[in-house]
Amino acid sequence: MTTSLAEHKQTGLANALRSCQLFAGMSSLELNTLAEITVVKSVPKGSYLFHEGEPSRGFYVVQTGAINVHRVSAVGKEQVIRVFRAGESFAEASLATDKGYPADARALEQSQVMLVEKAGMLALLRRQPELALRMLASMSSHLRILVAQLEDLTLKDVETRLANWLLKRCPNPASEKPLKIELTMTKRDLASELGTVSETFSRTLAKFREQNLIEVKGRSVSVLNPAKLAALLRRNLGE
Repeated sequence: MTTSLAEHKQTGLANALRSCQLFAGMSSLELNTLAEITVVKSVPKGSYLFHEGEPSRGFYVVQTGAINVHRVSAVGKEQVIRVFRAGESFAEASLATDKGYPADARALEQSQVMLVEKAGMLALLRRQPELALRMLASMSSHLRILVAQLEDLTLKDVETRLANWLLKRCPNPASEKPLKIELTMTKRDLASELGTVSETFSRTLAKFREQNLIEVKGRSVSVLNPAKLAALLRRNLGE
């Protein structure tokens, strides 16, 4: 009975790992092997998974909820790197270094994550080098997002950064038809991602509303006329 229960639990864990893009295409046998080195953790809202510099225990896959990965400056300002949600993996780079985790990770809401343990994963990578290529692809994706974020932060002011952020989420920035964008994070976290504080972010949203560029309802932002917002961005950039 105990063995059967353990096998059932491992099968469930293997199926959960299958939902992660990093492990897409792996066989059931490979996923079961991976499940043997994976631990499920519940993370209450506001609790930390790890802090910058802590020794790496492995990398994580989000099952449910949302994890905010961020850095904190010397003066205590938090800069969001990215918010990870169900099916996404993070902290893979910590497998390749002894310097520990490069950032902090905190649950934005009640979350459940899978910790793929470092020692077991390194052993698995030695046996299955093709998995290392998948991990490189995943880390390359994270890097592209960071580079894009760095480009955004070099824009001169919050108004320009917010306009740019919204337009990147419009499939057709030249359209004059309204488009609704669902925020996957709080306005406070989005403000942090844009390199500003909540008060400045709220004032910028209010300014855009007064100019009939957007409507805000809860976590939904409707860009009323993407082409008009794009014209504002071009003016701000001096184009």
